[in-house]
Order: sequence, then structure tokens, then C-alpha cells
Amino acid sequence: STDGGSTWKRLEGHGLPAGIMGRIGVSVSGADSSRVYALIESKDGGLFRSEDAGENWIRMNEDGRLRQRAWYFSHVFADPKSADTVYLLNTGMFRSTDGGRSFNLLSAPHGDHHGLWIDPDNPQRMINGNDGGATVSTDGGKTWTTQYNQPTAQFYHVITDNRWPYYIYGAQQDNSTVAIKSYDDDGVIGRQDWYVVGGGESGYIAPYPSDPNIVYAGAEYFTSRFDKHTEQLVDVSVLPLDPSGNGAEKLEHRFQWTSPLFISPHDPNTLYNAGEVMFKSTNGGQSWRAISPDLTRNDKSKQKPSGGPITLDITSVEYYDTIFAAAESPLQKDLLWAGSDDGLVHVTTDGGQNWSDVTPKELPEWSMISIIEPSHYDAGTAYIAVDRHKLDDFHPFIYRTRDYGKSWSRIVNGIPEGSYLRSVREDPVRKGLLFAGTETGVLFSLDDGENWQALKLNLPTV
Repeated sequence: STDGGSTWKRLEGHGLPAGIMGRIGVSVSGADSSRVYALIESKDGGLFRSEDAGENWIRMNEDGRLRQRAWYFSHVFADPKSADTVYLLNTGMFRSTDGGRSFNLLSAPHGDHHGLWIDPDNPQRMINGNDGGATVSTDGGKTWTTQYNQPTAQFYHVITDNRWPYYIYGAQQDNSTVAIKSYDDDGVIGRQDWYVVGGGESGYIAPYPSDPNIVYAGAEYFTSRFDKHTEQLVDVSVLPLDPSGNGAEKLEHRFQWTSPLFISPHDPNTLYNAGEVMFKSTNGGQSWRAISPDLTRNDKSKQKPSGGPITLDITSVEYYDTIFAAAESPLQKDLLWAGSDDGLVHVTTDGGQNWSDVTPKELPEWSMISIIEPSHYDAGTAYIAVDRHKLDDFHPFIYRTRDYGKSWSRIVNGIPEGSYLRSVREDPVRKGLLFAGTETGVLFSLDDGENWQALKLNLPTV
């Protein structure tokens, strides 16, 4: 466009790749407005450069490091003072000073870089945004400020242990797992008060009840056992598996990004993990056995490699037809619940010998069962939080059963429309007190879910 966006002319040919093009990052040089850089997703893609404001193009670089996972990155930034200096952001941060012919990796902290601001008057000053937070350089990217002064952690699940002061455990998006003190005599909780407990960025964590120095942690298909006494980390996964590069349909078992992992409340030596079936170990993960059939819809059409038609993105994060939520009743041993990401709920009362499909009849198909919460007061009572926002349905869904799943009631009165559910929890001390975690805030109920109100006061909506 040459008229402020009122009209547009499609650029094609003249050096641009033929065929389908996907995501494209574009940046115009501040030093020369005729110099344009374009990072193009295409079969013959890469970094392209134009010297005549887009009329003609030359492919300068096709390095896979610069254009991998194009849907997630494809970020290009031209230097405001030097026409030959250009930055590309991907898992690393790269800079070229020869017009894109070659690139050097900069020492920006963390990884997965998505944003860059360059001072238009002094390009030595820049701010980089990545999955670890924001960082500043005043010497053209040679050194960067720390990111350890920013509360940017994103936790998937949290759990506490039984010691005093108790520790809080969680897995952080694009960071490590962490066990951190809830209290310190010095009056501040510092770096010395937390440590990594194995697993990965997205999984559940299960500290051993009688010895919290033993911690099981998972992420996707990987499960580890960490011993703080010896600082030893052991792989205790259900099976050796590296699914990268394969669609779920080709695998023996399907594990999703945040696959359930928990210790039985009745036997601390019993450990559960879930793929498309439920697995059980009674020897600390040294061996596992399946205790269920496939508890999903197992729709092979939804287990193909993700991405395409240009770039496949097969990291297993996108696997479908898996058990997304699972739990054992704290009141009745061997009473297990399982909910899938494709909308099924199952229950067994005999430790997995027999399973019943107890999916709520009014639950829309393909819903994701985000959390299952068995009651602390009645064995037949359980609650499920259902998330449908990926299907463009932002309505809140919480269901309650009082008869082992034979019938369900939707309990959402007072939850605002658009506040889709992430979790539901029951207070273990006060009967009838429930908490609901939604995309727009936390709510509570004093009457077993019949009515909800915001637990907010002066807290912001986040």
C-alpha cells in the first residue's frame, strides 16, 4: 500500500517464492526506506530482501534456525540506522550485519524470543521480550539485564507438601519446575529458598507424603523421580518415548502436554499416570501397568501431524484424544475418575478392573475435561470443570454428581458469561465450600455450587 492502507497491491513473483506462503514477517529499514526485509514461510522460504520497496526480491538466507516453527516466530526487525543490520527472533536471537547473508547468535537470556524494540536514535539500546520476560541491552546486544527480577512465571498446576514450613511445587511454562518455601525466618523468600525437582515445564508434581525430599514430576510422556537427599534424578517414565516428528496416530500410547500424575491418597507407594489409558505403578515408577482400556474417543482423524501444508509442527504438544484429568477419591480406595480432552468422563470403583462411561448427557461433544475433583465428604460426589474455549465456546461449565456419575447437574449460577472454566476445587475442611478458577478470576460457593460469587475484593481481573 502507498496510500496509508486504503488500497493494497499483492506482491508476487519478482524473486518471491512460488506456491503457498504462510506467515510473513516484514520490516522496512529506517536507514533506507527502499530496503525491505521479509521472513517468509514457504517451501522455498527464508529471509528475502528488496532494494526497491518490494518490486524485486532476493533470497538472502534459508538457514533453518531462522525460520523453524514459522507459525510461532517469523519475527524480523531492521536496524533504524544501518541498512545492513537486521535481527531475527526465534528460539535464539540472531543478528546480521551484512544485509542478511549471515547471522550470529546473540547472548540474550532465556529462549523463544518474540519482541524487540530498538531505540530509533541510539540502536545500541534495545529491549527484548521472550518467554522469560523482558531484558535490556545498552551495548548492542553484547550484554543484557537480568530477568530474575520479574514475576513472570506461569504455573500449570500447584501442590503443597506436609512439612513445616510447607513447600509449594509447580511447573513453569518454558522454565523449570520449582519447590519453594512458604515462609522463611529472614522475612523474605529468596533464591536460596527454592530448587528444581525434575520433570518439565508443563506437568503435574507429586511429592512423597512422608518424605517430601522424594518428588515425582512429569511433562508430556516424561516422568522423573527426584531425591533431594542425594540430588539424584531418575527417569521413571511409563515407557521410553520420543514422539517428536510423529503424529499421535503412529504411537503406541498418547500423552498430552500436561498429562495427569498423582500419588494415591490411600497408599503413598501407588503412583498413577495417564496417557490415553490409565497407568499404575506400585514400586516408585520402576514398572507400570495399564489399568484401563482407551478412555477417549480415539478419533484417528484428530491424531494426524499438526501444522501444514508448509510446515509441520510435531512436538507432541498438540496431541489429542488423551486423558486430561484424573483423580482418586480421598474417601474410597480404588475409586478413580478420568476425563478426556475430547469430552468423555469415566469412573471405576474397583481399581480399574471395570470402567463406566458416565459422561454428562448434556455435555457438548469434544469438550475438554480440565479438572476432576472427587469430594472429601461423600464418595459418590465429584465435580468437573469443562473448558470449551478452543471451540469458540466461552460459556462456563461446571458439573456435579452425587451418585458416582449416573446423573449430573450443571452448577454455574453467578459465574459471568465468558468466564470459561479452568478448575474447580472443594475445601477439605468446610463442606459445601467450593472454589472455581476461570479465565477471568476466582469465584467461590458456600452452598455446594448452587450459587457463585467473585473472590476478588480489590484484585484485578487477570
